[in-house]
Amino acid sequence: MPSAALSGRTALVTGATSGIGHETARLLAEHGVTVLVHGRTADEAQAAVDRLVATAGVDVARLRAVAADFTRLEEVEQLASRVVAEHPHLDVLVNNAGMAAPERHTITADGNEIAFQVNFLAHYLLTSLLEPALTSDPGGRVVNVSSSLHRTASISWSDPNRARRYSRLAAYAQSQLALTVFAADPRVTAVSVHPGVCDTALLPLYAHEGASAAEGAAHVVRLCDPATEIVNGAYYDGAERVEPAAAATEDRTVKRLNKLAALLVGHES
Repeated sequence: MPSAALSGRTALVTGATSGIGHETARLLAEHGVTVLVHGRTADEAQAAVDRLVATAGVDVARLRAVAADFTRLEEVEQLASRVVAEHPHLDVLVNNAGMAAPERHTITADGNEIAFQVNFLAHYLLTSLLEPALTSDPGGRVVNVSSSLHRTASISWSDPNRARRYSRLAAYAQSQLALTVFAADPRVTAVSVHPGVCDTALLPLYAHEGASAAEGAAHVVRLCDPATEIVNGAYYDGAERVEPAAAATEDRTVKRLNKLAALLVGHES
């Protein structure tokens, strides 16, 4: 059960129009959090807000619709600028938006393999740009919604787009490993979590049946709660803190991934 400490905080939840993201937004708002509900388009985000008000009875004053298509990094930059301008004090960022890698190798207009961009690079860029707003107050944090499939992955450093040898499962797993590694970035306090096998659009990657999206969201919300003490870079499988894949905590890998991501999003320092 989330604590009263959540009340009055502000959170951005990406991919909040369905599945675990939508349920995370609902649970946070029900516990007094002002939630920025992200969707791919403004219409989709507003529809998600309307649905939370109509079907879950959430106070509309607790919700803000925000939009960005993560296949377009320019839109991610615009989203970050809007959030920093309108919400200069952001307590929680939930990097949840995700997609299954398509059957056919697909490159975005920005030149990146689509699952790597949507699941990781867009979140890398968004987190970096929101750093000024992400509060260092006790409990301020980033929660990356990752996957147990990160354990099956490797990052193809010389070919992150996997143009030479594409497999949709390998591409998806690579994006989840990158998101898990990114939680160990020392610039912000962050954790990653596998919310369990849930009945969402990604279920076919894992099994034939799963828990409800609300059950998965409960694990995410617990990590958003400032009453839950976390260690930067920690990885959770549901409610339990466990060791991630060895590569996810290696300093060399963290630095190498940061360098690669900065290059791919065009924000080299």
